[in-house]
Amino acid sequence: MRRRRERRGHPVLVALLAVVVALVVWLVAASRTHDAGMPPAAASHAPPALKERARKIEPTAKAPPPGIDLFGAKPVRMKFKRPPRAALLFDVDSGQVLWAHRPLRELPIASITKVMTAILVTEETRPRERARITDEALAYRGSGVGMLPRDRTVPVESLLAGMLLPSGNDAAIALAGHVAGNERLFVRLMNKRAKAMGLGCTRYAGADGISDRNRSCPADLAALARAAIAKRRIARIVRRQQLAVRFPVKTGKLWLNSTNPLLRLGYPGTIGLKTGYTEKAGHCFVAIARRGTRTFGVVLLHSPDTAVQARKLLDAAFKLRT
Repeated sequence: MRRRRERRGHPVLVALLAVVVALVVWLVAASRTHDAGMPPAAASHAPPALKERARKIEPTAKAPPPGIDLFGAKPVRMKFKRPPRAALLFDVDSGQVLWAHRPLRELPIASITKVMTAILVTEETRPRERARITDEALAYRGSGVGMLPRDRTVPVESLLAGMLLPSGNDAAIALAGHVAGNERLFVRLMNKRAKAMGLGCTRYAGADGISDRNRSCPADLAALARAAIAKRRIARIVRRQQLAVRFPVKTGKLWLNSTNPLLRLGYPGTIGLKTGYTEKAGHCFVAIARRGTRTFGVVLLHSPDTAVQARKLLDAAFKLRT
């Protein structure tokens, strides 16, 4: 009798085991499906509407850098008939994004690259230093100051202005060589700093931006703009439409003109920052304007009209109630 009962019990145990195995398989499959549809980590605790918006921002699902609040409220509404390929409007003081269009899209950034170059130069040099002009600097391509004397020294502050105002590629390479020995070693410092700042979209291939392998996204560039404008040596230069600097020429001074379209138009409150252009990157612009206690920034990548689009976005920001 005992043996017969044991034999009748075997099918029951097998059935129970099959049910347990099936349940475990179903749970694993369900968790994988759920994970595949999750929004970016930065939006996982946001309200449902923002979670849905976060899913649509970029297929890469990258998070914005520290200090940039991409998933908070966006009170500015703006539509362009011909929008830039990627753009951002933000509060410079708080990092709050007020409007965005593909803010995590990676694109070539042309001479916006020089914002990182300027940050590193101001951190690694003193204002009274002088940099020697090497053959590497004189072999530049694209825009340049154009009057750098071979094997002579030029004040670092003059080169910094020559890089930021007329966007001199020769000045950028000269500064890179002064800081790191050559441009290649300086680019390593640039990428190291980008990683330390949490700039997940940003990669550098040169100090000047002539290479289209210099890439970033509006969210990262907003973080860089906040860091750059906080540095006195940079802020003093980029707010000027025209600046005379000490230079080894007969007159002892060289006049430099800014490429910033808002400064040229006399847009109220403009205090910076940098333009850029290559055929692949299109027209790029990081603009900053301050009125009273409020400071706003705009990032435009591959824009059909940087002056008009930056002005419209800044106008909308300044109309917001405090």
